[in-house]
Amino acid sequence: MADLSTQKQEVFDYVTAMLGGGMVDVELDPIHYETALQKSLGKFRQRSDNSVEESYLFMPTIIDQNEYILPNEVVEVRKLFRRSIGSRSGGGDGGTQFEPFNMAYTNTYLLSSSNMGGLATYDMFSQYQELVGRMFGSFIEFNWNTTTKKLTVLQRPRAEETLLMYVYNHRPDSELLNDYLGKIWIKDYTLAVCKYMLGEARSKFATIAGPQGGSTLNGDALKAEAQAEMEKLEQELVLQIAGGVGYGFSIG
Repeated sequence: MADLSTQKQEVFDYVTAMLGGGMVDVELDPIHYETALQKSLGKFRQRSDNSVEESYLFMPTIIDQNEYILPNEVVEVRKLFRRSIGSRSGGGDGGTQFEPFNMAYTNTYLLSSSNMGGLATYDMFSQYQELVGRMFGSFIEFNWNTTTKKLTVLQRPRAEETLLMYVYNHRPDSELLNDYLGKIWIKDYTLAVCKYMLGEARSKFATIAGPQGGSTLNGDALKAEAQAEMEKLEQELVLQIAGGVGYGFSIG
């Protein structure tokens, strides 16, 4: 996959070509292209589920410290787990670990066709695991601040251990610009924003003086066209045309 600067330049080249670059002057500087792209990425992150992904992250704790600042990429913390069940202090050496599907598979019920087993056994062990986890502290209570990215564990850790977090996090810019669902939308929205900025600049001067009476600029027409395109693209996100449903999760 190309690096981020190459991906950005691909977007900028597309915008320039669509605005007639090479045939007419496009009065935009690099800062305008970058601003338009960032606005496009921001709008996509705001409106599309495809801009986030499910992840599992590891977080080491510090004794008697219950506040932790997470990376800006983390959007929401859904659950916080200990790596084992039955241990409220220490790294979980005293906990009892279950893998319910393996237990179900090797269960004697599964070996006998006349008895019930398989998924029923799996469901039984899953319920048992959840019950034991709630009784002995495998599931950790916490508060999450989406603005400050501060995670507050309600019970101060009594020993150092590594917790497992189930989170939603932003997909990196480079991944969005390589996504087959999202990159076309991002390119077209960047084009619309650049077109609006170009129209705004040209509308400051209705005409340019010349030897034959001057020429009229198309600033207002560009702004109206760009506004219509942005509204259409935003509606596409509502209809999930640009990938309104995120897919997959990662462990990291």
